[in-house]
Formats: sequence, C-alpha cells, structure tokens
Amino acid sequence: MEHERTDGHGDNDDSSTSVLTDGAAVNLPPALAAGRLLIVGGGYCGSRLARRVRAGGGQVRVTRRQPDGADDLVLDDATGVRPDPDRLADTTHLLVTAAPAADGLDPALRLLAGELAGWPLRWVGVLSSTGVYGDSGGAWVDEETPLPAASGRSASRIRCEETWRSLDLPLQILRLPGIYGPGRNPLAGLRRGEARLLHKPGQVFSRVHVDDIIGAILHCLALPADQRPTLLNVADQRPAPSSEVLGFAAHLLGVPLPPFRWYAEAEATMGPMARSFWQDNRRVSSRRLTDGLGYGLQHPTYREGLRSCLREEGLPAPAQAAPRPADH
Repeated sequence: MEHERTDGHGDNDDSSTSVLTDGAAVNLPPALAAGRLLIVGGGYCGSRLARRVRAGGGQVRVTRRQPDGADDLVLDDATGVRPDPDRLADTTHLLVTAAPAADGLDPALRLLAGELAGWPLRWVGVLSSTGVYGDSGGAWVDEETPLPAASGRSASRIRCEETWRSLDLPLQILRLPGIYGPGRNPLAGLRRGEARLLHKPGQVFSRVHVDDIIGAILHCLALPADQRPTLLNVADQRPAPSSEVLGFAAHLLGVPLPPFRWYAEAEATMGPMARSFWQDNRRVSSRRLTDGLGYGLQHPTYREGLRSCLREEGLPAPAQAAPRPADH
C-alpha cells in the first residue's frame, strides 16, 4: 500500500528552484530547498545528489564510514560510530544509498531506527536493486512482478525492503539496475585497453544513468506526497547486451574493440562476483515512472548516456569514428 502523508509542509507546491550543475538543469522542490536532506552513504549516487542539492541552495548532510571532507558525518555500523543525535534531529528528507548487510539491515536501520519516528520526515528514499526480480528469462518485469525466492545479495535486499515497509514512514523504494555515468562506464576501460568483449546469446542488461536516478528523486519530491508510489523502478528504455553497449562506446571513441569471446568460454576464468553478474536475464520496465508519474528520462538509452559521459569527462573526440554497430 502506498503511504499517504498530508502534513502541510508544502509538498504540493508545484513551484521550484532551478539550478544548472553537472551540465543539467536541476529543479529543487520547495520542501527540499527549505528542508534538510540526510544522505546515508556518500558513494557514487549520494555524492552526486549532494553536489546538486547544495548547488541549488539546499542543505545536505552526508554520512560515510570514513570522512571525505570537513562536512561529512561518520556513520559506521561495523564500529557503532554515529553522528551526535542533535545534528540529525531536524532532518526532513532521508536518502539511504548504502547496501544492506547479509541480515538485511542497512546502516540507517541498524544505528538510527530508534530516532526516525522523532524526526520531521517528509520523505524517506531507499535505493534498492532490480536484482530482487531474479531471472525472468529476458522477459519484462515491473513493480507488480512477484518476487521469487532469492538467496545472497538479492535476499538481503528483499529483507531490507520488507523491514523499511514495516515502519510508519513516508517511504519510497527505488529499485535500480546497473548504474553508469561519468567515471563509471565502458569508455575509460576501452581507452586503457582493459575492456572485455563478451557475448552470451539472448542475454540483456538493464541500466540507468546516475543523473536519471537524481532526476527521478527530484521529480518525485515535486509531486504531492500521496502521489509518490512506494515502489519505483528507475531504468532506461533500452535493455541491451553488454557487447552492444561496448560496441557503441568504441564507435564514440573511434577505437577498435577488444577480441570477441563467448561468455561460455570465459566463464571458468571468472570469480563468483563476475559470474553472478551474468546469471540473471531480465528487462526492467520503468513505465510507472515515465508514463504514470510523467518523468522524462534525460538518457532514455545508453546512447544518449554515453554521449553525455564523453562530454562531461572531457575526452577528446576521435578524428575518425569507427563503424557504428548494428542494432540488435
């Protein structure tokens, strides 16, 4: 059931504060611009969101296990170190990006659960994984797809989601596929000569650009509270084989592809983590986000996304591009 919250804090105001940063216009909903955002986990997504909100005049606190700057707060469930409660008591928006432990608890729940009910929270966002859907054999999955029995990391994610949903909070769980963006994409690997061209027949992967995660969060926060669905997939519209994506990245750079290998030939040389990446085959639908909530993806496919990465990373354009790979 979707959580309703009508607390009169301005969530229904459709005006916004616009700011240009990281090459994209960002709208800060008034409630966020006037509130205080706490991001648990200052990694790839968390730190990029924090930069954007700060550039828009918003107030942000970020927790890390090890501080990376003077403004960072330390929250480490392994040692029990956590910020002074008084520094968090006025938090109005909470985003948890940290992955849960094997028991399904994440750092926010383990160390902060007893305080959340006392905070003036207008929104709680939790970044989860589309891995909870398991293997669909390449078929489309959406938020209504029943979750299969799971093990390992997927089981931890499911337990974490269930725990958050058992609390009386204005909750949104964002399920994400593979995340890419500036500094985390195939372009650098190709330039360093470290990329691997593997192909598994029939295998596709869904993915999302980091800026569409941020865009989806800000879009949801601009909606009335009772229109924010509890579960939301955030993925682009073109699931594709990794070989297709790598081919397009090589085209953009004008560099040759590495030697082709079938996945079956390379599997024996992979570690458990790398093999697990190839186990599930599914197409993730984000129509609830785009058609239902009206969010327009900044990077609807990997093609727009990789072009954006190339521009932001400042890589030199190739003198002559390699032939463009055929669509699959």
